[in-house]
Amino acid sequence: MRTADIVCGVTLAVVGLIVLVEGLRLGIGWSTDGPEAGFFIFYLGAALLVATVPIVLGAVRRAPTAGHFVTGAQLRSVATVFVPATIMVILTHFLGLYVSGAVYLAAYMRVIGRHRWITTVLVAVAIPAAAFLVFEVWFLVPLPKGPLEMRLGY
Repeated sequence: MRTADIVCGVTLAVVGLIVLVEGLRLGIGWSTDGPEAGFFIFYLGAALLVATVPIVLGAVRRAPTAGHFVTGAQLRSVATVFVPATIMVILTHFLGLYVSGAVYLAAYMRVIGRHRWITTVLVAVAIPAAAFLVFEVWFLVPLPKGPLEMRLGY
């Protein structure tokens, strides 16, 4: 557990440092119309970097313990979420966000949640449709589209 905490803390520190440097690159000052682009990014990176100090120091001070970081059952539980999400990300490239999101929701609800078919279909269609309306129609924010959206003219 100690090693995992140290690795996690150092990884978060590196991410925080990258975010902090990016904030500096974008500018952290105050312009005539408000904060520059990197203002909030810089301080979020700094906060993340500072938050990693107690994680790493606490892990270094703690005595090493025997045992595994994760059990088989815990790893299966994580894989239950990670594997379908990874497949959805891959499908997004080919089917677009809305269709792959519907497939993901339907598969997850039916296989993992064991919901009835009617509930699964309703949710798997309603949520991507609502997201489509919000992002594509109302806010005009283009998200990854696939063949279905192309056929619908989007």
